[in-house]
Amino acid sequence: MDSRPLNLTSIPALQDNYIWVLNNDQDECIIVDPGEARPVTDTIAANHWQPVAILLTHHHGDHVDGVRELTAKWPGLPVYGPAETLNKGTTQEVKDGTVITISGIEFTVIATPGHTLGHVSYYSNPYLFCGDTLFSGGCGRLFEGTAKQMDESFHRLNQLPADTLICCAHEYTLSNMAFARAVLPQNPHILSYYHKIKQLRDKNQITLPSVLEKEREINVFLKTHDIDLQRNILPDLNLPESWQVFEALRRKKDSF
Repeated sequence: MDSRPLNLTSIPALQDNYIWVLNNDQDECIIVDPGEARPVTDTIAANHWQPVAILLTHHHGDHVDGVRELTAKWPGLPVYGPAETLNKGTTQEVKDGTVITISGIEFTVIATPGHTLGHVSYYSNPYLFCGDTLFSGGCGRLFEGTAKQMDESFHRLNQLPADTLICCAHEYTLSNMAFARAVLPQNPHILSYYHKIKQLRDKNQITLPSVLEKEREINVFLKTHDIDLQRNILPDLNLPESWQVFEALRRKKDSF
């Protein structure tokens, strides 16, 4: 797989998942978080692609349940993933700082715990495959990790270039923006983006990938140092820590 050009495809799966595929003009492709196999095999067949690797971000079934069928269809297909996915079909374990090269494409692995303890993200400029960590306008639920861990994961991802494409795994943008609008009702960026996303979803159109520069404007979980947000979320706490704001936001979102 040559370094460029690459094409990004989103494959709708299950209820609201996206399985991401990167392919090049040699018809080689990399599959990210295949929660089911059939949509992937159908897309690959329609485009005459040849899979060269699978990347897994974490162990949840809606991200890994297609692995066995795909590796049975393409024996020897390498599957990269964190330790928590070793019993889900992973053949090559990755961890924070691991650099993997797949047919000439270099990915850096970033530990992003919070949703699960071993969750990782994969970055290959400009693509960020972040699973259930950073969503457009929101963040993943804290099933195993803590708000402090997820907040730190967000800070790490926020160090990436502004033009980074956020390739997250679920179509949650509209509900996330409705929450953001409720939390910061006077923010013009959030209000404008909410209406844009609503129009897209009214037409059943995809809202992803997002761009990190936009997320910095509209994602309240990246705004934990915002004074207005702090006052809205934690009015009784003076100068709260970033993770405390994050925790309060996540708790509020859970019951939104």
